[in-house]
Amino acid sequence: MHLLNLGILAHVDAGKTSLTERLLYSVGVIDEIGSVDHGSTRTDTLALERQRGITIKSAVVSFPVDGATVNLIDTPGHPDFIAEVERVLGVLDGAVLVVSAVEGVQAQTRVLMRTLQRLRIPTLLFVNKIDRRGADGERVLRAIRGRLTPAIVPMGAAHGPGTPGARFVAGLGAGAVDVLADHDERLLEEYVEHGALSPSTVREALAAQSRSALVHPVYFGSAITGAGVDALIFGIRDLLPPAGGDPDGPVSGTVFKVERGPAGEKVAYARMFSGTLRVRDRVPFGEGPEGGAVREGGRGRTEGRVTAISVFDHGTDVRVDAVPAGRIARLWGLADIRIGDALGEPRKDCGHLFAPPTLETVVVPGIGADGRRLHTALTQLAEQDPLIGLRHDEVRQELSVSLYGEVQKEVVQATLADEFGLDVGFRESTVICVERPIGTGAAVEFNKKGANPFLATVGLRVEPAPAGAGVGFRLEVELGSMPYAFFKAVEDTVRETLGQGLHGWQVGDCAVTMTHCGYSPRQSHAHQGFDKSMSSTGADFRGLTPLVLMAALRRAGTRVLEPMHRFRVEAPADTLGALLPVLAASRAVPRTTETRGAVCVLEGEVPAGQVHVLGRRLPGLTRGEGEWESAFDHYAPITHGAVPERPRTDHNPLDRREYLLNVTRRVGS
Repeated sequence: MHLLNLGILAHVDAGKTSLTERLLYSVGVIDEIGSVDHGSTRTDTLALERQRGITIKSAVVSFPVDGATVNLIDTPGHPDFIAEVERVLGVLDGAVLVVSAVEGVQAQTRVLMRTLQRLRIPTLLFVNKIDRRGADGERVLRAIRGRLTPAIVPMGAAHGPGTPGARFVAGLGAGAVDVLADHDERLLEEYVEHGALSPSTVREALAAQSRSALVHPVYFGSAITGAGVDALIFGIRDLLPPAGGDPDGPVSGTVFKVERGPAGEKVAYARMFSGTLRVRDRVPFGEGPEGGAVREGGRGRTEGRVTAISVFDHGTDVRVDAVPAGRIARLWGLADIRIGDALGEPRKDCGHLFAPPTLETVVVPGIGADGRRLHTALTQLAEQDPLIGLRHDEVRQELSVSLYGEVQKEVVQATLADEFGLDVGFRESTVICVERPIGTGAAVEFNKKGANPFLATVGLRVEPAPAGAGVGFRLEVELGSMPYAFFKAVEDTVRETLGQGLHGWQVGDCAVTMTHCGYSPRQSHAHQGFDKSMSSTGADFRGLTPLVLMAALRRAGTRVLEPMHRFRVEAPADTLGALLPVLAASRAVPRTTETRGAVCVLEGEVPAGQVHVLGRRLPGLTRGEGEWESAFDHYAPITHGAVPERPRTDHNPLDRREYLLNVTRRVGS
């Protein structure tokens, strides 16, 4: 069966959810088109999505096209929910990027297109809203070529743009051959030799290059009136590649969404890349191969039994006994499943496609809100969105969550109220920094020696690693020198402990090497059972590792870094006098300046903590004509003021006495 897993992506309000509705209507899946304004769309099911008219959670719906089945995934457009888009991109065969014919190429459009190109995902562009006043197809085409990619092939033109009767007239222009010939020397030779190419040759070249993400066909239309949508449907069928994968191969899939069912059970949305998964199969899942490295803060692999499966078909989902490679399915029974987990054999991990969240806020319980219920509710939300990054400070009895932006606060607040009956508020958002080692440090504690109260020997060395490397764990001791479970306990504890460095921030980009190990073998008194007071257990290694690791890290030293955004400002040139001092006061550093007639374009970098303020002030500084675009770029050392400290939420292994009191309830001599 011909399958295609398709993503619909766009800047917020470009009309992608309306386009989804029109596609479902055009192929006969729904009898009436839902309205974003009226909160009646098929894919926006959350109450807040219907109230605000924006997509917050990705949604899957299926429709047929001439014998082919398209699994369509509607994704959020607002930058605060970019993590949802990140998870979807890894399971797509192709994408439609929606651009508004009125607003044109916007900030999020550029971010999405750069990522689609980096991942080489075949992409069609749909210029929406040609029926709206101010629509200008030629202007948008120029913006696409200049700000997104020159490798575009207009599939026709908009006639009567800016009027209710605007329509799409199909037809390849003369420039299409030039674009296609840039990527195919044989096509260029044939064109030069004969002075023209047959329509069938052009169509074949267009399909091949579109499926290889070398060129991007562009359609014009209106999701509201339906103009151009039929042509887009044929483009989806003919110009995007079908899903691949061997159904007889080893089971391999990726979980891109987790939700709770009516009874509170976990339901995982997974794309199968290989093999066939059946009901009652036991399947390993997690972040990496058994015993191998996992992502920073990861947990390794576990196993579960699939109790039920459903797949998407003709606008609904149906229960099945098995799901083969290429399909998207909902899976029941995997109680410990998380978003991002690999099912079966892990595929090569491409890491985060978008930035990590750079803000956090303390959740303040309202009057009558129960702290335990709030913790349980936030834990469930973190399961559905791991980047929420729930932190529990037991000393201060505070719960914190990570954010991409202020709109996420409204979503968390509304979700807690609607789904859990909890009233909460928030403190002012603060920036999330990170720590990196600046040197090499080592420490060791020996079993039954000195003040070590644990029946374990652990030696660790910490040293810097290249930017973006995460946390690596290596052994300088023989793997057979003690039970594997003890090595696993040390590695897992190292990753967990590095969640809070010398200043309380997550430590990354470092290599940790185990240099010493030792244990007390299993012992017992005569005619008696196992005596754990004489024998090492995993708890001994989990207890000792934080003390050794923090001692090594203290000797290595760490540097605190803050998140930096790259920014682009386009504003009238005569407003620079007012704009530049504000940028300087916000510690923004312009790297390039370009003047285009009466418009000036500045590009540079700015601390993440200043982005929200600058975006809010820009309209007043530029007579409402300025355009602000920013995205996370890198972490940079803090060079101003005091080094920010983050309150610890662990047992504080930096203070040996306090740590041992908390962990063992006794202090070594």
